[in-house]
Parts: sequence; structure tokens; C-alpha cells
Amino acid sequence: MEKHQDELKWLYMELYQNEDMYAELCSRMYQYYTERKAALKKRDREREVHPDWYRRKDMLGMMLYIDNFAGNLKGVQKKLDYIKESNVSFIHLMPFLDTVKGKSDGGYAVADFRKVRPDLGTMDDLAGLAAKCHNMGIDVCMDFVMNHTSEEHEWAVRARNGEGEYMSRYFFYDNAWIPEQFEKTVPQVFPTTAPGNFTWIPEIGHYVMTTFYPYQWDLNYGNPRVFNEMMYNFLFFANQGMDIIRIDAVPYIWKEMGTSCRNLKQVHTIVRMMRMIGEIVCPAVALLGEVVMEPEKVVPYFGTVDKPECHMLYNVTTMATTWHTVAVHDIRLLKKQLDVVNGLPKEYTFLNYLRCHDDIGWGLDYDTLKQWQMEEIPHKQYLNDYFTGKYPGSESRGELYNDDPVTKDARFCGTTASMCGIESAGFEQDKEKMEKAVRKDLMLHAYMFMQAGIPMIYSGDEIGQVNDYTYKEDEEKKTDSRYIHRGTFKWDLAQNRDDQNTVEGQIFQTLSYMEKIRAQEDILGPEAEVTTWDTGDQEVLGIIRKHNGKSLTGLFNFNNCKKQLTLPEEGIYHELFTGEILENGTITLPEYGFTWCIKQ
Repeated sequence: MEKHQDELKWLYMELYQNEDMYAELCSRMYQYYTERKAALKKRDREREVHPDWYRRKDMLGMMLYIDNFAGNLKGVQKKLDYIKESNVSFIHLMPFLDTVKGKSDGGYAVADFRKVRPDLGTMDDLAGLAAKCHNMGIDVCMDFVMNHTSEEHEWAVRARNGEGEYMSRYFFYDNAWIPEQFEKTVPQVFPTTAPGNFTWIPEIGHYVMTTFYPYQWDLNYGNPRVFNEMMYNFLFFANQGMDIIRIDAVPYIWKEMGTSCRNLKQVHTIVRMMRMIGEIVCPAVALLGEVVMEPEKVVPYFGTVDKPECHMLYNVTTMATTWHTVAVHDIRLLKKQLDVVNGLPKEYTFLNYLRCHDDIGWGLDYDTLKQWQMEEIPHKQYLNDYFTGKYPGSESRGELYNDDPVTKDARFCGTTASMCGIESAGFEQDKEKMEKAVRKDLMLHAYMFMQAGIPMIYSGDEIGQVNDYTYKEDEEKKTDSRYIHRGTFKWDLAQNRDDQNTVEGQIFQTLSYMEKIRAQEDILGPEAEVTTWDTGDQEVLGIIRKHNGKSLTGLFNFNNCKKQLTLPEEGIYHELFTGEILENGTITLPEYGFTWCIKQ
């Protein structure tokens, strides 16, 4: 507190000019500190000595829905041996707080921030799971939905009853003029399924701001009561044993008429205060920011080295560009973007992933793509045709999300395995196609593990789980195609993970080998220098890592034909997957082949 109090008070007063509310915040922070369990305070002390704990080379995340993975929180606790066997060091539990059936947005419409969804368990179950995870060397990550509440949250219910104190916690307007002014400059998140940014509430004759869905009411962070109460929720979760708290939809949390209501400077003030509050009360907790924006808008959420904000951010742009690269067999844009990321300070830690619970949006660098004759609208159409399997020769399978017939814009949904062709190869019973699809899947993972940052896999990807179309039979889910890649985990298929003759075994065992190498080799850790290398072939990506005189070269073939390449430096190389010694520096990659070669 002594270290941060001057800056914290200055920022708070700049935003709110309210001494009493600041004093209350400090008092409640101290209360949460004193209530923090001894075991968690021990973690705090250990991590203050090692503040870069979250950047360890063995960090590997797994995202999972509790019910889909193991039924409930106690079920997850029973499956921790499997998680450990998968070399996972932290689990990201997808939204599990109480919500309203049929109006949950996958759990992102929170009705009660202090209550677990009853079918998943209780807060005691959550704390018990966290404690068991900590004993096994596993960290726990959760979603903190800051931007909005459910319309059934106590505040929203009281606001709907006309209580001014609670109406002031949202954005209410008694006529259409102000909402119309906002609509002139604020983009729409879901133009087809939830058009507009406001919803009319007839009971009290007011409009309320609803950036996402009509049942998700945006919180007004211009009200210090909102900030304080949400920080108390944040500290409450920290005291349940959460190690990483993912801040959902960060860029949206400050609203101002005449702007896009995205990435405003006050957002950074709030996140900086949140970082300091965490360091004061619960320094073992790291902030993971969800910022689905282009790179120049993402990087500021790290703050500065002296005044940091988020510990980690999602590498959204690289993820989308990776799939673009798969579809066009051209690594130039990917190489360019990796060069930008690799040029940032090492303290800036990205979370790398091939896919998550959400759709894949094609927010690519179209100014650059235009130079290569790829125009935005037709290129998005091509990508969607390719990944839905409509384009001739495509083996990918999946579905569109929020397909806008006017703008011709849409996003895409599908599991990694289905996008790589494992689903279609299995359906056709084509052994040769399956070998290629599995190799493509593994190549993408090998490339992800070579990137600077922390890898995250989605539960099921470690066994090559394909799309689940049964969501169409569920009345509550059938209109949301994202459920195609949120299917129930197939424990029967996971039984094959030790059998190399199965798809599950090939993927699980190879990923396990990659993960173990990464955990052992400093050259795959956060201190290594990471650069791309011009392979001379725009279909093959080259990544080089250097550390303590060692050099590791990764080559990744994004095309379905063989490639022969000469490694970047003369000398003897050791191929880490086959154990082969390469004396002449020449290597042949099969279609969608990959290699990690370490210079002897």
C-alpha cells in the first residue's frame, strides 16, 4: 500500500473526485487482505519474490467448460490427474457464476457475482478445487465479467423498479435522443442477432445501454460505486484461490458520447488501478486481458514497464492470421505480424492459441493484404467458404457465426481438428487424408509452442475432438453456432490417448512430447530471443530461438506439397522429433510438415 497509495489515490480522484468513496475502497481492501487464507498469503509472498511466475517455460493453459468437461466442480477435481497428464499448468474455467437459463450468453450474463451456478456446485466447491489444484501445481483462471450484468442481477432488478441509486449504475435515458447520438459513433457487436446498442424497458419508460445482448446491461464506471463494488467482487474471487483473473471485454468498460466507446483513456486508468489493487491485496493473482482488437490497440493494455496494466493479453490477431495462412498457403502476413510481436519488450506476455470458446473473426491487416491482391470483402468470403468446406479442395468443416447479408461479413466456428480436416477425413474413411489432417493439426501446435508467449489449448484439442452438431437439437443453443466447438468432452475417445494407432493417440502423444521439451529447454522459455527467418519460400514459416549460445530453428510448411529447405546456419543439427542428425543442413518437409532443429 505504501508503494502504490500515491498513484492509486491520484488516479481515483482524477476519475471520481470522491474522497469518501476512496476511503471506503481502502478500508475494504484491507478487510479482504485480512480475510485472505494463510495458504494464499504464502503464495503471495512466494510470487512477490518471483513476480514473473506466470511466464515460466512450462506454463500451458487449458480452457474448459465445467459441465462439458466433467459435469460439475467436484467432477473437475476428480479429473485433475488427466489435466496433469496433459502437462497443463493452469486451467481456465469458463464462466460458472449464476446466470439465467436461456439468457446467459454462455455464462457471460452474470446474475450473481457471489454465487456459482447451482448445477455446477458452490463457492466452497470452487475454493476446494483451487486448493487441490494448488497442491498439484496447477493454477486456476476464471472469467471476470466487468462490462455488464444480467438483467436479472439484483442491481438491474432494482433499477427496473425505478430506484434511482441502481439506475445510476447503468446507462438509462428517458427518451431516444441520447441513444441515437451514441448509435452514430458506436459500432455494433452482434448486428444480426442483437442489433443496436440500447434496449427499451417499457416498465419504466427508459432505454438502457446493452452493447452485447438486450439482457446484458452495461455498467456505468463513471459511478464510483460501480467501480468499488466490482473491485470487491474481484478481491472476493482472489480470496477463493483464483490465480489468473481474465477481464472480459476490457476495451468496452468506459462509455462516452461522440466516441466509439472502445479503448478510451479511462479504461486504462481503471485497469491500472485494478493492477495496483491486486498487488496490494493479493499479489499472487495475475490479470489476463481479453482485448479483441488490432495489434496497435492491444499493446497499450500491457501499460508500461514502469506502470503495468495487464500481466497477459490474448494474441488475437496472430490467431486469426494463422488460419488465414492455412487457407491461402502464404506466410507473408503472418511473418510480418510475428515480427511486430517479437519486437515488443519481453515483459509483454501474450497468450497464444489456435482457437477458443468464441468465434474466429477475420480482423486481418487488409491494407497489407491489398498489396497482394486480397481485397477485404471477397477475401473474407473466400475464408468463410474455405473453412466451411464450400471451396473446392477444402477439407475444413464448420459453420458461420453472425452472417450479415448486407455487409457480407461473418465470423467462423469450428474445432481445430475439424478445421484441419480430421472430421472430413474420418467421415470419408480416407486414411491418406487423415494422415495429412493430423500432421496439419500437429504442425499448427508445434508452431504455436515456438511463438514467444504462453500456449493455451482448448479442452478436446489434445485428442483431436471434432465439431459437435448436437447443439442444434437444444432450443437454447441452436441459434448460436459457437456451440459447435463447445461440445461435451469425449472421455471414451480420451481412452485412446496412449494408442499411437489412433488419431487421439497420435495427437496426444506428440503434443505431450512437445510440451515436455518446452518445459525442459530454456531455449523455449521466456528469456530466449525469438525472430522469424526468411526461408525463401512464402509457403514455409521459419522461427528461430536463441539462448545462451544455442539456436533452435522451427520450420512449418503451410502447403500440401513437399518442401526441401536448407537450414539458416552451417553446422550439425539435431531434429528433436525424430532424433535424426542433419550434417548437411538440408531438410525435407512433407505436406504440412514441421521440424524443430537444434544446432549442436
